[in-house]
Amino acid sequence: MSSLPISRYPVPDLNTLPEDIKDKILAVQEKAGFIPNVFLVLAHRPEEFRAFFAYHDALMTKESNLSQAEMEMIIVATSNDNGCQYCVIAHGAILRIRAKNSLIADQVAVNYRKADITSKQMAMLDFAMKVSNNAQSTSDEDFETLRSHGFTGEDIWDIAAITAFFGLSNRMANVTSMRPNDEFYSMGRD
Repeated sequence: MSSLPISRYPVPDLNTLPEDIKDKILAVQEKAGFIPNVFLVLAHRPEEFRAFFAYHDALMTKESNLSQAEMEMIIVATSNDNGCQYCVIAHGAILRIRAKNSLIADQVAVNYRKADITSKQMAMLDFAMKVSNNAQSTSDEDFETLRSHGFTGEDIWDIAAITAFFGLSNRMANVTSMRPNDEFYSMGRD
């Protein structure tokens, strides 16, 4: 277990947090069996915590043609490209569980172009990486490529929105020096 702090910023005591935030954190703890550090670190600023998780939930829990595993692939690939240890480890664990594949997260994180994924998922991740690194160069040609793989305009919006949101998350995790929970490393592995 790591003895390093989970953040450069003060981590509030759970009992001192506003009730709605405390309830959300306790619900996550009950479901996961532990409190992911992202909840404790972002609770440093309660209003921003609420906004962050409201947008997270709007993106990640709504009806979508993207599978939960595909959403996590986007997060893992772009988070690795952004150098975000927390998100690669945490969302890698979620990807392994959602894909029911103990290898996929490592493959996607290291080099998604060599991962055991479909050509449709490859096109999705190529676009996500373009949004992450060079969004100003997205073009109608990108949309045509994605549509040729069966993505709708709404699916393309989802890919871009997940990429953009986790770009924010990656940057805050890096600035705060957010540490992944030890529990994430073994989740979803054989």
